[in-house]
Amino acid sequence: MKNFWRRLRLYGVGFGIGLIFVFFFFRNRGCTWLPENRVKNTFLGKVVVVSEDNQRIFDKHHLTDSMIVSFLDDGSISFGSSKKQGDTKVYMIEKEINGKNVALWFSIPEDAFIAEAVWPKGSIQKFKSTTTGYGRMIHFPNVKSFVYLKENDELTKQMSELGVKDEEYIQYLMKKSGLIDFSKSNLKAEPMPEQFVVLPRENGDTLSARTSWFKDHIEFYQFERN
Repeated sequence: MKNFWRRLRLYGVGFGIGLIFVFFFFRNRGCTWLPENRVKNTFLGKVVVVSEDNQRIFDKHHLTDSMIVSFLDDGSISFGSSKKQGDTKVYMIEKEINGKNVALWFSIPEDAFIAEAVWPKGSIQKFKSTTTGYGRMIHFPNVKSFVYLKENDELTKQMSELGVKDEEYIQYLMKKSGLIDFSKSNLKAEPMPEQFVVLPRENGDTLSARTSWFKDHIEFYQFERN
């Protein structure tokens, strides 16, 4: 019996040390079951975009793309100051940047593959997704392939005419300089929200495509040339 209690105490000490590493050294990143990390992982599994208006504000405050994305890594979510209900959820995430506490909003429309990084303005409960201008893509899902080209005769013909090779080529263009055209996107489209993607190419022309979120992939189902 004495050996049992001794082993139990040793187990408790080891378990406590493990919790210390998880909560303080690893900043909870390994605990995907925690509400905060579930929210962050949801954002990190999307394409994070920054609108033109917010880009100007971020530039003014010297916030780089990597700084903005870092809020989703080790920032602290203020659930009490977030909009957790509705078609578009918005979370306030705070982090210390250059000695100052900074708060950003991250919005995520239901069933869309984009999430928007926003400088706080007005009431978070009255937040509306951007509907004008363009959004620059600053973060992508950390998977090998997140693009899906729907196979049909019309899309195959478009790809041939426009010189679209495959999913890997589209993914390369997205990461290089991909944009979201907010004015041509429709987050209320049925059965899934539609995001209009703009892809500048090296030869000077621009590909555009209508896309939606499909089984953890961005489905491209119609191409256009600008």
